[in-house]
Amino acid sequence: MSAQCESRWFSVEDYLLFEETSEIKHEYINGEIHAMAGASARHNRITLNMAGPLLNHLRGSPCEVFVADVKLYLRELKQDIFYYPDLMVCCDPNDRDPYYRTRPCLIVEVLSSGTARIDQREKLFSYVRLDSLQGYLLLEQDQISATLYRREGHDWQRMGWTEPQAELLLPCADLTLRLADLYEGTGLLEGSPVVTSPLRITQ
Repeated sequence: MSAQCESRWFSVEDYLLFEETSEIKHEYINGEIHAMAGASARHNRITLNMAGPLLNHLRGSPCEVFVADVKLYLRELKQDIFYYPDLMVCCDPNDRDPYYRTRPCLIVEVLSSGTARIDQREKLFSYVRLDSLQGYLLLEQDQISATLYRREGHDWQRMGWTEPQAELLLPCADLTLRLADLYEGTGLLEGSPVVTSPLRITQ
């Protein structure tokens, strides 16, 4: 949800210090920081509909659920990157920095017209290269539609749903959710049947 780019160059240390006192969130890409745009009420509702069941299901386990405010730190192709995923599930007990995580097992992004391209391309490319990641879920904001990239050995399987009664088995969390429950309270109409297709991503 990056909205604009600050003009000065930041080291990783400068960025982390700056972000502690900033009134708005910024993502970081190799020295440049990008202010985050605010989310819509529907975006927030979908995220919370996902977070609630995950928190209940994972309570008492080593796994943590983070919504929007905890950064993901990537070192990708000799670049330092910090994103704010809409939701992360992190289960590595050695991954416990106070401000960011590096080894999530599940990432969820809620798409909008302003963020869809980045979430579906740049972030997809970076996220699937994380050896800890088991699933990357994309939820459309303006229609009932979900796309899950699920790790299968060294490859990734792409699965898509538009039928509200379809059930999604979330990797890592081992939790099954109905699409209708994720879109509860959004006012969106029903969509189309479930479809699945194989996807191979070279790492």
